[in-house]
Amino acid sequence: MLDVLAIAAHRDDVEQTCGGTLLVQRALGWKTGILDLTRGESGTRGTAAEREAEANEAARILGVYHREALDLPDGNVQNTLENRLKIAAVLRRLRPRVVILPYWQGRHPDHYTSATLGYESCFVSGLSKLDLPGAPHRPYKILYASLYADVRPTFVVDITPHMETRLASLLAYRSQYTTQPQGGGLFVPEEEIRERTFASARHYGLLAGVRYAEPFVQKEVALASDLMALPVQSI
Repeated sequence: MLDVLAIAAHRDDVEQTCGGTLLVQRALGWKTGILDLTRGESGTRGTAAEREAEANEAARILGVYHREALDLPDGNVQNTLENRLKIAAVLRRLRPRVVILPYWQGRHPDHYTSATLGYESCFVSGLSKLDLPGAPHRPYKILYASLYADVRPTFVVDITPHMETRLASLLAYRSQYTTQPQGGGLFVPEEEIRERTFASARHYGLLAGVRYAEPFVQKEVALASDLMALPVQSI
């Protein structure tokens, strides 16, 4: 059983958008995990086997309790009943309280499709009469990692103590982030990865008065009682 499960279309998506947050949750004592929906067989760089080895190394760096990949076609993730059932089976087996999904808008169809697919899978997983192994389960909280979306986050997670480890997990994908001719116009140059990674985290950190942070969106209204305990100074 897991406490927090991050679901993303591709191996390295989680490291880019919420790897620091998984490190924070692990430091707090929670069990974290990653579910990659595809295996990277259609990527411009690297093979599925290379991406698997890199994902395993990144998981070790992030200290996640569990990582696995489904077999959805890379570059053609579809929101179908078959795919919802595949994800629901994982949810019933791992039973996370919190699920992190990609934001529901973006450049890559696999990313925004995974947002809706992931949400509907969370719903399907809780249906008691579903012909699927395992007891029904619905995550309590669904969050959307919005690092690459041009939206104001609902909240950010302070990842300041974990920035170097977060970067190390991303750089574990040597097939993706080393300088090479293939895909040169699509990928961030190796010498710029550190600067860009730290710059984006610095931007979101400044929004909340911390040094580095990752942004998230939740659809539901947040609940508060003690106004004196609300974080982030207004003025």
